[in-house]
Amino acid sequence: MSQPLHSLTGHTTPILTLPDAAQDIYDGVRDMPIISPLGHCDPSWFAENKAFADPAELLIVTDHYIFRMLYSQGVGLEDLGIGVPPEKRDARAIFRIFAKHWHKFRGTPSDAWFATTMARTFGITVTLNAENADVFYDKIDAELKAARLRPQALLEEFNIEVLATSDNALSDLRHHKAARKQKLSGKIVPTFRPDSILDPKHPDFKKDIEQLAEMTGQDTESFAGYLEALRDRRAYFMAYGATATDHAVSDLMTCYLTEKRASALYAKARSGKITPKEAQVFYGHMLTEMAQMSAEDGLVMQIHAGSRRNTNKTLYEKFGSHMGADMPVRVDWVDGMDALLNRVGNERDMNILLFTLDESAYARELAPMAGHWPALRLGPPWWFHDSANGIARYLDQVVETAGYWNLAGFNDDTRALMSIPARHDMWRRGVSLHLAQQRGRGILGRSDVDEIARLLCRDLTIDAYKLGKVV
Repeated sequence: MSQPLHSLTGHTTPILTLPDAAQDIYDGVRDMPIISPLGHCDPSWFAENKAFADPAELLIVTDHYIFRMLYSQGVGLEDLGIGVPPEKRDARAIFRIFAKHWHKFRGTPSDAWFATTMARTFGITVTLNAENADVFYDKIDAELKAARLRPQALLEEFNIEVLATSDNALSDLRHHKAARKQKLSGKIVPTFRPDSILDPKHPDFKKDIEQLAEMTGQDTESFAGYLEALRDRRAYFMAYGATATDHAVSDLMTCYLTEKRASALYAKARSGKITPKEAQVFYGHMLTEMAQMSAEDGLVMQIHAGSRRNTNKTLYEKFGSHMGADMPVRVDWVDGMDALLNRVGNERDMNILLFTLDESAYARELAPMAGHWPALRLGPPWWFHDSANGIARYLDQVVETAGYWNLAGFNDDTRALMSIPARHDMWRRGVSLHLAQQRGRGILGRSDVDEIARLLCRDLTIDAYKLGKVV
């Protein structure tokens, strides 16, 4: 028998409880507007402003943090609606499975994010379980039909000042165009994601190069025409508010080839006759080309490395990518970035943001690199590490070598819209704890911690992503 609606209120343990010294710092930043400069929300949400279909679609089907853990506990992805057409999903059954296993998320950041979302957005302050699953579902489902939880209203409710999406380089950005015509409380901007037209190993490379020619009118049969087509697409994205590119790199290597060699490899890539080693060399060259274009047009360059993608081949073949099977691997950042940095690393007016899943590189390579090269900023802890302990480890390992001003603030990098405020709240709490400890040790004074808290929670992000003209 379902519990009554009033039973969804009560006391639960707050996330990352702060001592008084940290609470005082946190109180100064907790209500700052959210800058979300990198994420994977669907821009059509804000263009069309439709109600979210149901709690399962909103909280489970789009969140690989959730379904990867459930899969590890023996839950089939089909049972969670993955790969199932929306009209054939049993949303309530999916939510019941989620609730049955919810206790297994204890100790993970998902537990804290979900609890925060439930309390702040839905007014639910008890823990989800199998017994109260239906009343949770009914409460959330009813709320989703209300105007205040439509995507455009959530921008205001969540106090989101800027939200960037990740968009394929060939996107026509029609949803961004439509969103620009709406009276939104926050700005929605695209991010240029060119992996499929830079990396010959990408399964869509040949097809997308042909489409690139059609979209730009450039002759992509020649390497020179290909480069011009890339410049055209970058300019198109910038016209609709983009300030950054984003590059997923499995095996980090950059190089700079002669025009003759680059043209020859490009021809082999287009013909499908390029070897894996040659493909890596070509992609390494194209990352350097992208960096040089950023030096010219001002787009911030983001490089995400240290993740081996789609390691579960069975899931990849059945469901495609983003199934929670991307795993951290070691990265040689110094050698990997050598050619690129020695082309553009001394540029003072460009920003290259580095992200990794390889925590061992923080103090050994990334912090020293960010503390030297004018063009480099160090991105925040990413994916597996944007947790309470991950944030603490990150700040402890990078600040002494990189300083605070060589960091890029925070981004949530999520598809799960509802969790954005919770993720930023966890970062703000983690920053407050770190700064309270720094002050307690006599490293920083009171005015220092207040200034740096604002920097880490908003201002550095605006500067790193060149969002000054957007906010």
